[in-house]
Amino acid sequence: MNIVAFVVAFAIFVFGFWLFGLAFSVTSLMAPIFIGGILCVAIAMAIPFHLLRD
Repeated sequence: MNIVAFVVAFAIFVFGFWLFGLAFSVTSLMAPIFIGGILCVAIAMAIPFHLLRD
């Protein structure tokens, strides 16, 4: 279970950074895409903190 949670968290983390980069290359909806990136990174950090603490 720990490996699966780590892989999922890492994928969400990388997706969040991809959203950061995408936000600066689009002409519209820059703020929602960037905020989505922030939320993805926050969720990716919350998964190990809450699910993998034991």
